[in-house]
This record gives sequence, C-alpha cells and structure tokens, in this order.
Amino acid sequence: MRNLYIMFFASICTIISCTPINENIKEEKRDIQEVTSDSHTYSNYSEIRTTHLHLDLDVNFKNNTIYGIARHTMSKSDVEKAIFDVKGLEIQKVTLGSKNEIETDYLIGKTDEIKGAPLTVKIKPGTKQINIYYKTTKETEALDWLTPELTAGKKHPYLYTQGQAILTRSWIPIQDTPMNRITYSADVQVPSELIALMSANNPKEKNTEGKYHFEMKQAIPAYLIALAVGDMEYTSFGESCGVYSEPELVDQCMYEFVDLPKMIDVAEEIYGKYRWDQYDLVILPYSFPFGGMENPRLTFANPTLIAGDRSLISVVAHELAHSWSGNLVTNATWNDFWLNEGFTVYFENRIMEAMYGKEIADINAVIEFQDLITAIADIEAGDHPEDTQLKLQLEDRSPDDGMTDIAYVKGAFFLRTLESVVGREKFDAFLTNYFDNHAFETITTELFVQYLNAELLTPNDIVFDTDEWIYRQGLPDNCVKITSKRLEEMESWANQVNNGEAVFTGKYKDIKRSDRVTQEWQAFVRKLSPDLAPETLIEIDEKLLMSAEANPAIKSDWFILNVKAGNTSVRPEMEAYLIKIGRRWYIESIYQTLIDSKTPGDLDFAKATFEKAKSGYHFVSSSTIEGLF
Repeated sequence: MRNLYIMFFASICTIISCTPINENIKEEKRDIQEVTSDSHTYSNYSEIRTTHLHLDLDVNFKNNTIYGIARHTMSKSDVEKAIFDVKGLEIQKVTLGSKNEIETDYLIGKTDEIKGAPLTVKIKPGTKQINIYYKTTKETEALDWLTPELTAGKKHPYLYTQGQAILTRSWIPIQDTPMNRITYSADVQVPSELIALMSANNPKEKNTEGKYHFEMKQAIPAYLIALAVGDMEYTSFGESCGVYSEPELVDQCMYEFVDLPKMIDVAEEIYGKYRWDQYDLVILPYSFPFGGMENPRLTFANPTLIAGDRSLISVVAHELAHSWSGNLVTNATWNDFWLNEGFTVYFENRIMEAMYGKEIADINAVIEFQDLITAIADIEAGDHPEDTQLKLQLEDRSPDDGMTDIAYVKGAFFLRTLESVVGREKFDAFLTNYFDNHAFETITTELFVQYLNAELLTPNDIVFDTDEWIYRQGLPDNCVKITSKRLEEMESWANQVNNGEAVFTGKYKDIKRSDRVTQEWQAFVRKLSPDLAPETLIEIDEKLLMSAEANPAIKSDWFILNVKAGNTSVRPEMEAYLIKIGRRWYIESIYQTLIDSKTPGDLDFAKATFEKAKSGYHFVSSSTIEGLF
C-alpha cells in the first residue's frame, strides 16, 4: 500500500457500520430492512456491493496455500471506496477494470480477533470491476488442510472449507454478510490426482490437468461459498442427486444414502419445487466440525452419518431442508440465526415423518428436545442467559455463540406449537407461500413476525404470543409436547438398572445393540444414573460393545456417562474417539464433562488428549475446545 493513501484513509480505519439495502426486497418491506445492520461486517454493502464474484484459485498442497484472485463485479455507485472483509489473508495487490487492469491503492485496517479487518479499496464513482490478488496463510481459519493419514484412503492430502458464520473472509476477500446475495464462478487448479468440488455445478470425474470450472447461477450469501479437494469418486442415485466420497467409502455410502432421491421428492411434495437443480452430498473426513453443512447443490457431510443402519439419515434431511430454509430464505443477520435453523429442524422432522412414519419422527424430536432442555440449563447458568431467546444480541461477540440448540430446537418447537394451534393444512400453506414470497432474499425476525401476523394469525383470528417465544428467555408453557413409547421403554429399562435390578434379564436377556436404533440407545444411556457402580457400566460395555463398536452418536453419550460415573476403564477407547472425531457436537460435551469431573486425572487426560487430537480438528472445533480449557 502507498503512504499517500494511508493518509487519505486515516479517518476510516475504524469499524464501519452501515444500513443494508437488499435490491430483491419488495418495496413494502424496506421500512424494516433499512433499519437493519449487520454488526459482523465492515463492508459498505449498502453503498456499493458485489453482484458477481469470479475466483481464480491455485490450490497448493506443498505449502498448504491457496493463491487467489477475487474478481468482484460491483453494483452501480457514486462512492470513492469499497470495503471488504478479510481475516488471515495476505493481500498482494488490488486492481480495477477487467481487460486493462489498473493498480489502485488499498488499506487494511485494525484487526479484530473475531471480525478480522476492513480492506478499503480506493475506486472512482462508477467502478464496475475490483480484482483482489491474495494468498491464504496459516491464520486462515476456514481451511482445513489434511495430511493423507487423516483421510480414509491414507494416500492423498485433502482440503475443505467451512465458511459459516463469518469465516469465508479468511479464504476470500469478500463482503461477508448474509445481507448481500451474489452469484459466483471459479476456475480452480489442483493436483491432477485430485478432484475439486464447490457449492456450484460439479464434475462427475477427475480430469488429467486438474483444472475445474464452476458456476453458481443462483444468488447466495458469502458463507455458502465452499470448496473441497481430494481423492473422491461420484456415486449417482439418479439424474439429479448422488454422493461424492473417497473410494474406500463408496459401498457404505450406496447403502446409507440410498433414500436420497425419495427424500428430495418428499421435500418437494411438502413445500414446493427444489430450486437448485442438483442435490449432492460430499462425505468429508472425520475432522469436519459439523454433522453437515448446507452448501447449495453440495451438502458437506461428516462420515459419522454412516451409522450402518440409516438411523442418522435425519441429518441429510436437515441439510436438504436448508435448500428452502436458510439457502432460499436466509437470516438477514446472525442475530436472526433461528430463522435458518428452527425452520430447518421443523422441516427435517416433516420429511422424516413422511418417509419413515410419525413414530420415527417423534423419536428424533424427543431426543432433540432432551438436548434443548440441557442447553437451556447450561446457558441460563452461564454469562449470557439472554441467549435462550430466539432473537439474539451478538454485537461484539462471535456469531458462533448463537449456534446452539436454542436456534435449532427451540425454533423448531416454536413452529410445531404454531402448527398445533392453526392446524397443519393452514400452516403448510403459510410456509409454502413464505418460501415462495421470500425466495432468494434475506429476512429479519421482525419481518417474519410481520408476515406471520398478516398472512396467518390475523386472517384466522388466532391470538398467539410470539414475543414470549422470540424475545423472552427459556421455554414457554404452551410448548407442544411430543412423546415416544419406544424411548419411554428404553428409559424404563434404564430406571430398572438404576434401581439395582440386573441389566440383562427378562426380555433384555439376549438383546443386541443392533436390535434398537441409535436414538433408543441414546435414551437408554442418558437415563442411566452416574451413581451406578463402574462394574455395572463395564458389564453393559462388555455385552453391547458400546466403547468399541457403537456408532459415534451413541459413543458420545456413553463416554459422557462413564466420565460422570468415574469409570476410567473407557479412557483408551475415549482417547481414540477424541483423536478420530472432529465433529464439534460430539466432542465438546465429552471435553466439558472431563474438565468438570472430580475424578482424579480426568482434567489431565482431557488436556493430554486434546494436544494429540487438535491438529486433526478444524479451527471451529479446536477453538471451541480451547475455550473450554
């Protein structure tokens, strides 16, 4: 950067807050949207915004660096600066124009630990093209570079990105706010033995040059731009859906996700046409910090979904549902995150009910509700009890703080309760119109409530206290109740064990783990008392092979119980689990339980295990666990 320009921009190095305008929003909505600001971006997107982004990327595994050019096509404006969000990037130069590029001045402002820094580019009024030449660094938090040892095949390295909520700015200089939806394209160079995939149109096989071109023609927010590079094959389930995975997982994927075409059909029957052309999954390595990420056209998924009995397919239903709630209609700010996730958990459950019956759907809902009750208790005991509200206040905080069961499950039970009051037929018609009327837009909580009142509650003379759900803490008394006889049976068995009865007797004498689905075992384990003698837990483990062979969802609950009970015999298996699994939801509670434990050695065991495991975690998981310590 040049000294004259540093002086010119000395007055704008502070955080810039701005009032967004979404050009797709209908006129009558502007009164609400114009007073909405996204506190998690520095960009001046209300004055000038990216309309299309083209990326030229060279993925270098020798030094774990992406060399990139971000070519921003900008909206019409009369301003003299454009501001982008950056974090952990090395900016090499910035140019203006498309054919004859002219270098321009830029300034990187003060870095904030959460938000990164503003990249302010000097432009002339009417500038249409801004080209930012950059490379990623070791501080780029969105990227997870994996050595071959951390993959299923053990032969080739792997790379994937995770942009939600505000990590895209760490691998692309961009206006990183969901308020601005853009189209994008990309040309990506990777080693010839690997394939590149993005949240866009994707190749079905490798090419000899390692060069791939991508187009995403539907406008999306920045957090949904995603990239994965590795040794992968495509398994087709029909014209418009399939699964990418490492070759070693192909057979398992063919079995586990065979219902994918039916799932898409069912979703369309409930809330209308799928609008993203193609729906594929890519099964990432175990370090991926989430069960799934709803990147449009290409859901990123954790291999922990491969349970062997399709009992965790609800996560795929969840990510598919995001194609309507979240991707099609998007939260305007991260304070409105429940609009993405609450709707999606509700829709996920509807898909599961339509495909597998109400009994299975209710089993999932009850387990989710158990998680919600635990989350409410934990949050209320913490520093921010107000985080049990649906509408959040996350200014000066990481948006990840809002990614809890409140947004997901309290949001879903708000919608379930609404459905129980107005009736499913009317509620479905309302949601279908909601997705249609707000397609490819961002929306605030306030705008949703306005729409809810105008289109559903008032026309049907229904009185419903939305404020109690959205702006008050805890769980309202009118929350709909869901029960499951199958889970109640497992909990009853657990209570018998807690009361001193033999574990494996009567109808449970010869029970095998395969006789019950994942959620039933979770209900059983969660109901077992931590006051049980270690010998009883060891007996259960020897019979059902919980520590050795259960799927990751069951193991997570099982290890938590054993830590609470002071049973240290599971430490070898628990250590192997924590080193292998990077999914935050599964490992965070184990680490927290170890940290809180009064059993001698548990805290030291947690610290030592994390030191061994953290290099195999994505930043999202490793930073969360570091925060616990």
